[in-house]
Amino acid sequence: MNKKRLLCIGLSLSATWLKGKGWQHPNSMVEHLFSTNFYVELAKRAEMAKLDFLFKPDALVLHIESLDHSPGFGGLDPAILLASIAHETDQIGLVSTASTTFNPPYVVARQLQSLHSISNGRAGWNIVTSIDGADNFSHLPMPSSEERYKKAMEFTDVVRKLWESYPNEALLINRTTGQFADKERISSIHHEGHFFQIKGPLNVPAHPSGTIPLFQAGASETGRDFAASTADAMFAATPDMASGIELRKDLRRRACKHGRQPDEIRVLPGLYFFIGKTRDEALEMYREAHSHLSTAQGYAAIQSILGLDIRHLPLDQPVPADMLKGIGEQVRSQTHADLLRRLIVQTQPTVRELLSRPEVIGSAHWMIVGTAEDAQREITRWFEAGALDGFIALPGSVQSLELFFDELVPLLVQHDLFRNEYTGSTLREHLGMK
Repeated sequence: MNKKRLLCIGLSLSATWLKGKGWQHPNSMVEHLFSTNFYVELAKRAEMAKLDFLFKPDALVLHIESLDHSPGFGGLDPAILLASIAHETDQIGLVSTASTTFNPPYVVARQLQSLHSISNGRAGWNIVTSIDGADNFSHLPMPSSEERYKKAMEFTDVVRKLWESYPNEALLINRTTGQFADKERISSIHHEGHFFQIKGPLNVPAHPSGTIPLFQAGASETGRDFAASTADAMFAATPDMASGIELRKDLRRRACKHGRQPDEIRVLPGLYFFIGKTRDEALEMYREAHSHLSTAQGYAAIQSILGLDIRHLPLDQPVPADMLKGIGEQVRSQTHADLLRRLIVQTQPTVRELLSRPEVIGSAHWMIVGTAEDAQREITRWFEAGALDGFIALPGSVQSLELFFDELVPLLVQHDLFRNEYTGSTLREHLGMK
C-alpha cells in the first residue's frame, strides 16, 4: 500500500519580515538578530509544529550602503548557529549553507560531519556557488557561472568522498582488546582534480544515520542539471504555479537521465507570505512591506537583473521579447535572470505589469497574501497540481510568522497534507530518504 504523500516544510532562519521598513516595527525583534537565543526560540516553535527542517541561508559579503536604512544581509555563521540550536532541539533537521566557490572542501566536509554528529543525524547541506563576495577571498573578478558550477561539481564530489573515507563501521572502541578503530576501513581519497588536490581521509567519522542530505538552489540550465544529478532537495524560486510545474517536471526528467529515480529530488519553492486575520489586513501588511520601493528602483532592479533598460518605454506597452537578444550574458544571478526572461517571453507583460511583479520588487519567490485558509487552499492547489513537494516558509511579517504556526500548519495537518507527529528523528527520515 502506497504511503500518502505529505508536504515537506522547512522554515528559513533568515528574518524575512525585516525587509523594507519591517525592522522598524516595535515587535520585529531586530535587536536579537545576532543572538542565538532568538533563533533557538524560533527553532523550538518550529519543532513543536513538527516541521521537517530549519534552513539557514548565508552570504559572505556585507553591502554597507544598505545599512543606513536596513539590516542588510549580515548574519551569524550557519554551522556555528545550527550547532547551538542542535543542543536545544531533538528532531528537527538543520540545513546549513556553505559556498563551494570560496571554502576549502575539507573544512566544509568536517563542519557538516561535525554538525551531523552533534545533532545526531539531523544535518543538511545547502550547496551554493555564491553570486558575490570575491573581493573577500582574493578571487577577483568573480568567476563566471559556468566556472562556479564546474568547481561546485568537483567540490561536492570531494566532500562526499571525504564523508565516506572514515565510515562509522570503522569505529570499534573495544576496551578489552584496546583497539579503537579498524584502520583498514579508513582510506585516503587521493583526489587529483582540476580545482582540488586532496589526500584525506576526514578526521571525523560518519554518523550511523547515513549520509547528509544535499540541497541546491540554482535554477539556471547548469544549476538544474547539477541539482538533478546531485541534490536530494531543491530550494526553488517559482513565482507562479506554471513555473513550479515546469521546474519539477524538468528536474524529475533530468534525474532519470542521471540514473536516479524521479522522487529522489524534492522541489521546495520559497513561500513568501503575508497572513492576516482578514484579507484586507494581509494586503495592508504586503503594501507596507513594499512601500519603500519606488518606480525608479523597479527600473534599476530590472536593469540589474537582466541588463535591460526599459525606462524609455511607455508604461502600458508590452516589453518586446526581442530586446532580450544579446544582453545579460554576464548577469549577477543567472537564476533570477532566467525567471524574468521566461516571464517576458511567455506572458509579454506591459512595463507597468513587469514593474509590479514580485520577481522585480521582491525575491522572485512564490507569494501568498491572505488568510491562513487562503494560504492552505493555495498550497493544496499547487501540491495537487504537481508544482511542489513542499516549501520553505518565508514570513513577511511577525504576525504572518505567528499565524503560520498557530493557524496555517494546523490547517495543513487537518487537511491531511502534513504530519501531526514526527515518525523519525533524522533529516533523512523526515525527507523519506532510504
